[in-house]
Amino acid sequence: MALKGKVTRPKEFRYRGYTLEDLKRMSLEQLAELLPARERRKIRRGFTEQELKLLRKLKKRDVVRTHCRDMIVLPEMVGKVIQVHNGKEFVRVEVKPEMIGHRLGEFAQTRRFEKHSGPGVGATRSSKFVPLK
Repeated sequence: MALKGKVTRPKEFRYRGYTLEDLKRMSLEQLAELLPARERRKIRRGFTEQELKLLRKLKKRDVVRTHCRDMIVLPEMVGKVIQVHNGKEFVRVEVKPEMIGHRLGEFAQTRRFEKHSGPGVGATRSSKFVPLK
């Protein structure tokens, strides 16, 4: 049976109308104009020494560990693996094009959901009560 209609191709990534290659060719100031206000302000004020060190390491290696949770994901980071510290351990984050403009800390959660079970051995009689319905 023949397919009717158009053949759908996977969409290529675009950030505010620019392809990933266009974003990589832009200067930092041009890129800052496309980002939201908070990220634009951070770029204009300049990166800290730790963040500059992270960018230098990313040019040499594909996997880097960092504590810089407030670093903005830039186009040159796409395709790299960054292990971000969440306060206890390093969480592996593979940088994808959709992450551009976000902070690294958004992808390494610091709190985990804890589901509590029923009352334990030393619980009082009233806390062991479970309704039938």
